[in-house]
Amino acid sequence: MVPSFVYYVIPTVLVLIGIRKCRERKWGACNNKVKLSRKVVIVTGASSGIGFEIAKDLAMREAQVIMACRNLDEAAKAICKIKRELNCSSVIVPMELDLASIRSVTNFADEIKSTYSEVHLLINNAGVAYPDGVKQRTKDGFEIHIGTNHLGHFLLTNLLLETLLKAESSRVVIVTSTLHERGKLHLDDLNLEKVAKTDPYANSKLANVYFCKELARRTQNTGLTVYAACPGWVYTNLFRHFKRKWYQNLLILPIAFLFMRSSKQGAQTPIYCATEPSLGKESGGIYKDCKKYVSKMIFDTNLSERLWEISKKMIYEIDGN
Repeated sequence: MVPSFVYYVIPTVLVLIGIRKCRERKWGACNNKVKLSRKVVIVTGASSGIGFEIAKDLAMREAQVIMACRNLDEAAKAICKIKRELNCSSVIVPMELDLASIRSVTNFADEIKSTYSEVHLLINNAGVAYPDGVKQRTKDGFEIHIGTNHLGHFLLTNLLLETLLKAESSRVVIVTSTLHERGKLHLDDLNLEKVAKTDPYANSKLANVYFCKELARRTQNTGLTVYAACPGWVYTNLFRHFKRKWYQNLLILPIAFLFMRSSKQGAQTPIYCATEPSLGKESGGIYKDCKKYVSKMIFDTNLSERLWEISKKMIYEIDGN
């Protein structure tokens, strides 16, 4: 005899699966077949999650992929996995990069410039997230979110800008989040030494978008285009520092099933921004689900200029260059 609850469970599961499939169709996918033969591309945080899927896709497109990672052992494992899954001989190079360290970023950029005459694509993907109330700092003393997610990539991009501009056409893709709409930039206190109630992760994602817009403005008509890409809510190790009780994980499962994307699904919009030919004349926009996204924020050009200069000053005070 079949237990009566089964008659409720099965229809519920089928409904959830149906809703999930409908949502997946709205997330979009990068379907172009553009080849990137002889193109030099850099993907930060490429050993796992979204970065891994981006690197894998670009390797499939025959690009020379530089996997910029904190852990070279993990990068080597990721490269073996990509080559095994693709059964290809693509050139994939692991290089050490810790975005929470100015010295590491500088050393990485110096090595790139001494090895490659041109860089065609830079995907600023790596990021960190810590729970509210956790006072974590980078190796240089910056608040961990603004220091890693914004300042690390800001410095990296500026150090490689000349090399990017040497290419006939090049792109910078900055992975952000629609959570930027919750952010607020305290320009006199980016390290959050005075402000108590704020969302540091959202603030760093807002800084990413402002950086995208200001970089696009400063590189108009140069052949370089810039895009901010939101991958959606993705199952990765980004939130590995968040500790939940078992029952909290159980409660969140239905929501995660309906809304959470796989790493491959989350990688689609950054890949779209990196490869889609129709975006070649666009720069400075935000994208989600492989299409243009209209933010709820009203962006201030003056603020983006000030953020740029303050970011430079914060780095200079540490680096002195």
